[in-house]
Amino acid sequence: MDLRELDDAPTDYFIVCEGESGTQVNGIAGNIERRLKQEYGIYPSSVEGKLNSTWVLVDYFDIVVHVFYPETRKFYEIEDLWSDAKITEYQNI
Repeated sequence: MDLRELDDAPTDYFIVCEGESGTQVNGIAGNIERRLKQEYGIYPSSVEGKLNSTWVLVDYFDIVVHVFYPETRKFYEIEDLWSDAKITEYQNI
């Protein structure tokens, strides 16, 4: 989600994805952290939600990654909250 054109946006981009289990949600978030560290030397400013693993947020200041469990994603409807953003969807990455 490209939030750069929105006046009240907390960041430039949201990346939103989901995993089918708490283990998968945690694994996706961990893989994002690991690859950005290894390939680009980028570290998150904070990581939240790993304990429950229904919503893990990985904050890189300009980019915030949200990894959801499906029911949690439906409950919070983050895409609807920021529906004015430009959304690009990718399937099965």
